[in-house]
Amino acid sequence: MGMHEQIAGLNQPQNGEPARTPQVVTMIEAINLALHRAMAADPNVVVLGEDVATNGGVFRATLGLKQRFGHKRVLDTPLAETLIAGISVGMAAQQLRPVAEIQFMGFIYATLEHMISHAARLRNRTRGRLSCPMVLRAPYGGGIHAPEHHSESTEALFCHIPGLRVVVPSSPTRAYGLLLSAIEDPDPVVFLEPKRVYRMVRQEIYDDGVGLPLDTCYTLRQGEHLTLISWGAMVHETLAAAEQLQHQGISAEVIDVATLSPLDMETLVASVQKTGRALVIQEAAGHCGVAAEISARLQEQAFSSLRAPVARLTGFDIPMPYLRRENLYMHQAGDIVQAAVNLLEAP
Repeated sequence: MGMHEQIAGLNQPQNGEPARTPQVVTMIEAINLALHRAMAADPNVVVLGEDVATNGGVFRATLGLKQRFGHKRVLDTPLAETLIAGISVGMAAQQLRPVAEIQFMGFIYATLEHMISHAARLRNRTRGRLSCPMVLRAPYGGGIHAPEHHSESTEALFCHIPGLRVVVPSSPTRAYGLLLSAIEDPDPVVFLEPKRVYRMVRQEIYDDGVGLPLDTCYTLRQGEHLTLISWGAMVHETLAAAEQLQHQGISAEVIDVATLSPLDMETLVASVQKTGRALVIQEAAGHCGVAAEISARLQEQAFSSLRAPVARLTGFDIPMPYLRRENLYMHQAGDIVQAAVNLLEAP
């Protein structure tokens, strides 16, 4: 059995036709499906990164790609993140569509020079003559008992940069559709994958090559009393908290932000105008985080509808602790429930 056949339920169509039956897959399998689909549909899509070819990546997201598409389109690179980003910018400027993997977000900082100074500026610098259709993928966030630099949640670094799109899936279906759309996007996308969710849940998806819209929030649950806003892995705790709140007679609307930059404020404002209260939940440290940006914009754009100040529940302004104290850093559903109750009781 070949390596690419070992992923449960893939059964990749070899001629690019849509799958006729749904497959029940994890997020990591959904990402693999999307990469297979994108590479089959467009010969300009190339994959590169550390150990992505022969070994299929540290989490096996790229398993089977080299065997199917060959070593010219699936490239193992040196352990040099600066090189990975720089080569990707060059490829993208010459009409390829590189999908680069950084093994962990804690190793992504070496890419900032190229992502900020070149990828994000290429369209503006050339007055539209060139674009930079690249995707920079990275596993991010805590929850897998990893060592230092392997549990970072520093998405706000990229969200601050004009010209970069920042996307965070929260489920297998979202990962599949958003990654396909990210690869097709004519501008650079930073695609951050919450590794705690890689194998947490399975969902039924059709491998039909249909992407999901970027720059769009997804309302996962309708509610009346308050709006819970989150993204990535924390969406799962947020949904669990909404279920617990329902048992207390509190109806919470749950929104998955999905694209952190640019923000879909239309959906967020409409929800808060309906419920009158908002709680923003993020795993990352609170200072200058995405939750702060969302809170500020809601205060500006939905002030007359607010019955209480927008609240935040964030990580602490310290490095992610090692495994024995990791769960003390990461908020659980009960913490979200308590924060929601406090918000509802605010005068």
